[in-house]
Amino acid sequence: MRFIVRVIVNAFAIWVVTLIPALQVTVTPFSPGGDLQLVLTLLAVSAIFAIINTIVGTVIKIVAFPIYILTLGLISLVVNGFLLWLTGVVTQSWNWGLDVGDFWWGVVAALLISLINWVFGIILRPQEKKSR
Repeated sequence: MRFIVRVIVNAFAIWVVTLIPALQVTVTPFSPGGDLQLVLTLLAVSAIFAIINTIVGTVIKIVAFPIYILTLGLISLVVNGFLLWLTGVVTQSWNWGLDVGDFWWGVVAALLISLINWVFGIILRPQEKKSR
């Protein structure tokens, strides 16, 4: 259930980022059609992004742990931008999906996606029951 909520929130965050034309991040639907094709494409891109973030992101974080310490975690912005760019490469190889125009705009887009995920994480996080 947690994965599905994460995919939906990521899809929303990616959609919000694609609404900002300066970021050069677009989504190409599966086939030309209505809004349903775009929503399904966003959900698929979000699921692929979550899988890439889980597998490749974890490996990068383990290997680059000393760099994370030296940069006080700021390298995570570049790593998240790389993972977003990698998602774009994977999905564009199937002629649909995410298209990140420039790597550094991808870093900015990844930052915005992280902020949106953070806000929704605060809203959707289950509250702990207070015990007396």
